[in-house]
Amino acid sequence: MEAQQEEEAQVAAWLKKIFGDHPIPQYEVNPRTTEILHHLSEQNRVRDRDVYLVIEDLKQKASEYESEAKHLQDLLMESVNFSPANLSTTGSRYLNALVDSAVALETKDTSLASFIPAVNDLTSDLFRTKSKNEEIKLELGKLEKNLTATLVLEKCLREDLKKAELHLSTERVKVDSRLQNMDFLKAKSEEFRFGIKAAEEQLSARGMDASLSHQSLVALSEELAELKQQTIPLKKKLESYLDLMPNPSLAQMKIEEAKQELDTIEAELTKKVDMMEL
Repeated sequence: MEAQQEEEAQVAAWLKKIFGDHPIPQYEVNPRTTEILHHLSEQNRVRDRDVYLVIEDLKQKASEYESEAKHLQDLLMESVNFSPANLSTTGSRYLNALVDSAVALETKDTSLASFIPAVNDLTSDLFRTKSKNEEIKLELGKLEKNLTATLVLEKCLREDLKKAELHLSTERVKVDSRLQNMDFLKAKSEEFRFGIKAAEEQLSARGMDASLSHQSLVALSEELAELKQQTIPLKKKLESYLDLMPNPSLAQMKIEEAKQELDTIEAELTKKVDMMEL
């Protein structure tokens, strides 16, 4: 509890320091908000300390540079009785250019021993940059080719998509037409089925034999076809007997048997046909 109160006090002091004379915005005071604000205050304190150290370091370096510059100026005055204030406009311009070059090249002084390595490093950086630019140009050329191929492929795909959509639309029309025809045929089939059923019920009510119904007639037709198929080998057998010349009585007997069997089948066949015609 004491730690919580201490954090709240630190947060309040930090907010007062941040906003100064301005009013502090209202916020809900609870353990969560206090924890977040305390964490921010700690980060701010660490950042302020780092910034203060950097500023102090820069002040110290500036002081050292000023002392060094004053020392060199005094040394120059003592050696050759020379002062930058005594320079002409052109000389001042050259001196400023020399100083700006030293600053740009980040040399420790303006001597040739400092300028030459710095210029060499700058030249090396320039060559590396040019080489990198050439690599980037080559890569850019490859990317442009790939982009062109991609655009061509995209165009082809769009055309294929349009063709596919057109074909799909045509097929959809065909499918819809077939579905309509199928629905029509289904309706007609149901209509015929109910009509047949009603007709059969009507005929049955009038005393029609059940054997004359549609299904019975279909079955009779199948039986008739089967009987016709059965007569084919018998006729061939009868023809083979007719071609024989041996025992006439035996042949006549076989012929009579075959005729009787054929007559029986034909009679049954005639009966079936008569029933179908009814």
